[in-house]
Amino acid sequence: MSQPLRVGNASGFYGDRFSAVREMLEGGPLDVLTGDYLAELTMLILGRSRLKDPEAGYASTFLRQMEESLGLAVERGVKVVANAGGLNPRGLAVKLRELAERLGVEVRIAHVEGDDLLGRAEKLGLDDSRYGAPLTANAYLGAWGIAECLKGGADIVVTGRVTDASLVVGPAAAHFGWARDDWDALAGATAAGHVLECGAQATGGNYAFFEEIYNVKPLGFPIAEIRSDGSSVITKHEGTGGNVTVETVTAQLLYEIGGPAYAGPDVTTRFDTIELAADGPDRVRIGGTKGTPPPPTTKVCLNHLGGHRNEMTFVLTGLGVEAKAELVKARMEAAFGDRRPARVEWTLVGTPAPDPATQGAGTALLRCAVLDPDAEKVGRSFSGAVVELALAGYPGFTMTSPPGKGGPYGVYTPAYVPNEVVEHVAVLPDGTRRVIPPAPSTVPLEAGAGRGVEGDGGDGAGTGEAVGEVTVAEADGAGRGVEVGGAVTGGVSVAEVDGVGRSVTGAEGVVAESAVVRVALGVVVGARSGDKGGDANIGVWARTDAQWRWLDGFLSVERFRELLPETRRHDVARYRLPNLRAVNFVVSGLLQEGCRPRRGSIRRARRSGSGCGRGWWTFRKN
Repeated sequence: MSQPLRVGNASGFYGDRFSAVREMLEGGPLDVLTGDYLAELTMLILGRSRLKDPEAGYASTFLRQMEESLGLAVERGVKVVANAGGLNPRGLAVKLRELAERLGVEVRIAHVEGDDLLGRAEKLGLDDSRYGAPLTANAYLGAWGIAECLKGGADIVVTGRVTDASLVVGPAAAHFGWARDDWDALAGATAAGHVLECGAQATGGNYAFFEEIYNVKPLGFPIAEIRSDGSSVITKHEGTGGNVTVETVTAQLLYEIGGPAYAGPDVTTRFDTIELAADGPDRVRIGGTKGTPPPPTTKVCLNHLGGHRNEMTFVLTGLGVEAKAELVKARMEAAFGDRRPARVEWTLVGTPAPDPATQGAGTALLRCAVLDPDAEKVGRSFSGAVVELALAGYPGFTMTSPPGKGGPYGVYTPAYVPNEVVEHVAVLPDGTRRVIPPAPSTVPLEAGAGRGVEGDGGDGAGTGEAVGEVTVAEADGAGRGVEVGGAVTGGVSVAEVDGVGRSVTGAEGVVAESAVVRVALGVVVGARSGDKGGDANIGVWARTDAQWRWLDGFLSVERFRELLPETRRHDVARYRLPNLRAVNFVVSGLLQEGCRPRRGSIRRARRSGSGCGRGWWTFRKN
């Protein structure tokens, strides 16, 4: 088997480009096409759908995509592996068989189940003291159920909650006949799967240096050419938009991770061993990845119904923006009376220009979000009180949306159960059920090592412990940040100036002002941020070895907090990834309870990388 296995991706989330499945099948040769449809928020949405219809609970978009492209996939001999089964993989498999029969397409369909722990949630201690029984409780299964289905002759495999990378690892393991303890090969495929899992983010989507990307055409979706040792080349179909470069791959590797030990159910992948190298236009080689046995526990995604929420946004224009904001707050507090919602959150967005050229430049937004177990407190009684200020509020009163009744919100939390309690089952095309045993050996993660994250949420680091090359800082009472353990190393070759730029000093003493230039940090380094349940991660990478030597010494936890002041009252863990010329910061609790208590939480996490690059510093011109 000297030829690589070409595995493509056609979906990074539930709602990604619908035409991507057909485009990937028509765009060039593939062996396997994967699709990632599940995030923690998606599981919440599917859980609410299942409450209304027990036969629902899967990603219906995938079924419509297969109606358009199933025949094409079979014609071209491309196997399809997707986690679109959500909370009901068996139900989706049934629907796919009905679809194939209606289309007259002969195809073998299998599914993977056993991730749903809801029926055993109380027994496994997964209930929450505040919210009671969970709405969904799903273990992150590994790749071996997928591999068993493919070895059993399946053309289409649908799963529930598996780790995102398993969609790639499973086909590779089946194709190359890997053993359960081929740790390095499994780790290499996991790295490739992590790059593919978010679709076009690997080809220039959400990329810090987006102006360098070929954006004339829609971005192509990524492909991994996986070899028998687990190494791979990341590429895309020729003629598609976007680019595959060492930096676009670096950015995606930094997305939603914790520390260098990226733990999954099949292998712990050492992200500090990954080696990247250009392999031609739009081709990046991933090699050198080392793996170790996985931990003895399996991560579980829990979603609870947290209550009800609503949100209204006021438009503040002209003079006295802060005074107008205070007036609104006072009026709304009076309107709440003795029925104030349990949580009222105010956020002032934007700073009007002092002499604006346009009305837009002189405008700020004041957002009010309310949350409460009682739907009535955050419903029309709240939004109606906002409307009543229309003729009795500040000058220029207006809102960004009409009043609404709000809706329920979910709370995501991770949990862990012993590997042995998870009943991982592959259901083959002929109905045969194959039980997948847990990993043959396990190794607990070191305390504070920063467990890896699979999917759009996860567990955070920031325990206050320093292990290996990690610096953890805890917020003190004044929010200044106190570094605990670990040292920030590396030579600093940056020159800093005081508040008005009068004096310039550097690691080597005084530097002439003519030798330095003041630019935004984001001009020099890139950043990629992601949400990890209630936590956020911000990975920052340098573009050259010289820049890395500077970045490693310069960007401490304290400087990170200067760039993102909203992190000052949160624990922050700093992890070094010298092989990627990167440091990764994990901010615990920045997004509160995760999933959907605040509509802007995930957006806030994903824009943190851009926020980190907005700070201005003085650099040597060379």
